Parts: sequence; structure tokens; C-alpha cells
Amino acid sequence: MSPFSFLYKWVMQFRNHLYDIEYKPVFRFDTRVISVGNLSMGGTGKTPFVEYLLRFLISKNYENKISTLSRGYGRKTSGFRIANKNDDPKSIGDEPFQIYKKFENKAHVTVGEDRVLAIPSILQDFPENEIIILDDAFQHRSVKPNLSILLTDYSSLFYKDYVLPSGTLREGRSGVKRAEVVVVTKCPKDISLKEKNEIRVKINSYTKNEVFFTSINYERPIPSVGDKGLGNKVILVTGIAHAHHFKEFLLREGVEILRHFDFADHHHFSVKEIQEIESLAEQENATIITTEKDWVRLISMPELSTSFRTRLFYVPIMVQFLDDEESFHRILEDSILSTI
Repeated sequence: MSPFSFLYKWVMQFRNHLYDIEYKPVFRFDTRVISVGNLSMGGTGKTPFVEYLLRFLISKNYENKISTLSRGYGRKTSGFRIANKNDDPKSIGDEPFQIYKKFENKAHVTVGEDRVLAIPSILQDFPENEIIILDDAFQHRSVKPNLSILLTDYSSLFYKDYVLPSGTLREGRSGVKRAEVVVVTKCPKDISLKEKNEIRVKINSYTKNEVFFTSINYERPIPSVGDKGLGNKVILVTGIAHAHHFKEFLLREGVEILRHFDFADHHHFSVKEIQEIESLAEQENATIITTEKDWVRLISMPELSTSFRTRLFYVPIMVQFLDDEESFHRILEDSILSTI
């Protein structure tokens, strides 16, 4: 590791120590708080996992009694905000907007940089609220969650990574011990029991808490307009952290990718980029395919032409536990019941 990584790691360890001894204030709330986060900079699949939690909790009669709270990365607004029908990715961020589009009638979607101030605002606006899911809050130590879930990507496991700037970790590997549950995400569905045990042993050298393994289920591509099929020739457009998973899925499906426009995570598409993508798609008579997170940003652009929209498809994804899902549900329910 570089000297800068050692310095950054030391600063984060000292900061965490101040929270551990409560020299820095740690707030606890009467409502139940579930934190979902990671050690790395991104790409572990937090949004699909938050959606997974919402679906499960709604099935357990918590409909309209749950709120999600995100920072709202990349939004053009600031402060606490409750998602409503007038919002878009620019006002609340692409990931909260994606969640809002799916759960607007079943859960409250909120954004706010300061969770300590945002949580009382949620409880004031929604007195019936019983559960708050904190999205990307593992390093937000000011709030003490009832359950902390740490995600780590199978292709970039935290114990193989290094602290910034040498790697992508926001803090040292030992930070994992704060999580009650570790979930290895985006695993191949045919991962062997031997490999899972090897990964579990390495994770357990940092924490003895539960380890689970999940994969991504890619759903049927959905057209933005009409109900036509995808076709064989596509232009791939992504603005996510690890696009190779999505690209590999399309290739396995037998799709010919003519070109991949691979942008940075949370990329805001320019008019020039849109025109370039559209021109190539028209020239090759190809469809345009993207991720659901990128789709919500694209369709919110007033500059998007009718031609682009009619060619545009997206692929929803869902989290699938490879085993022990019932054990995870028990941990989740215990964390909720323990606070009643």
C-alpha cells in the first residue's frame, strides 16, 4: 500500500475509535433501523438488496410502514427530501428514484445527507413508520442500527482489496466486524460448496458473524415503448461500477453487442452522447439496452427523442440467495422483534 493509503487507513481507524468510545455522539432511535452498506467505493449491489429487503418486509405486513433513507448521490438538491411524483434522478438521485418508481405506493423513499436529522423528520412526517432502511450507511457511524448488513462483491472481495487510493476500500478490512451479517453478492450460480467454505473461512478471520451468498437474477428485457422483442443486435449503454456482470449476461443470452458505451457510475448523459448512441443504433438498425439504474436517468431526459425511446430496453435485476435464505430471514425478523 502507498503512504497515502496508510495515512487514510489511520485516519479512518482513529475516526472509528472515537465513535467506538462514543467520544463522537452515536444516536439511537426508537424506530427499527437496518443499515445496508459496504467497505468498498461501490458496485456491490446495494440497491437490488434494499429492494429485496423491501419486498420481504412488505410481505410481512409492513407495507407503508417502511422508509428508505439514502444520501441521494449525484442529485442537484440538498437537505432532507421525501420522494414524490414530481421528482426525477436529478432531484433525488438515480437509485432512490429507481426504488421510488417500484415502491411509491408501498414504502416511503427519502434522501438526506445527515441521517441524524433525517430520521426524526421521517418519524414526524410518517408517525406510522416502523422500519427505516439506511442505504449505503456503513461508514455513517452517527446512527446506531439494529441490524448492520455488509455487502461484498464476489469478484472484488474486501479481503483482497486495499484502502484508498491503493484500492477501493473506504476503511480498513477490520471494519467488517461492525456488521452482524456479511453477504457475498453477485456470485456465480454454480459456485461450489468448497469455494463458499473457503470464502467463509477468510471472512471469518475478520468477523465471526453470519456469511451468506447471493447471485443476481436478470429478468426479461423490457422495452420503454410498446411490447416488441429485443432483437439480436444491441448497443450496450452502462453507467454503473462493474458493468462486466451485465455484459457477460447478455453475451450468454446470445446477443451481439455492436458497441459498449461504458460510462462511470452515476454518469449524467450529455446530449452529445445521446445523439452518438442514437446515430449508431439507427445506422446499424440495432436496439439500445441498458441497466435499470441507467434507464431511469435516460427516460427522465427531455432531450431523449422518440426514436431513442422506441429502441431503448432495460433489464431489471433481483437478488437471489443461493442457500440459507430462511436463516437470513430469521436474523432479519429477530432484529425487528428485538426492538418491540
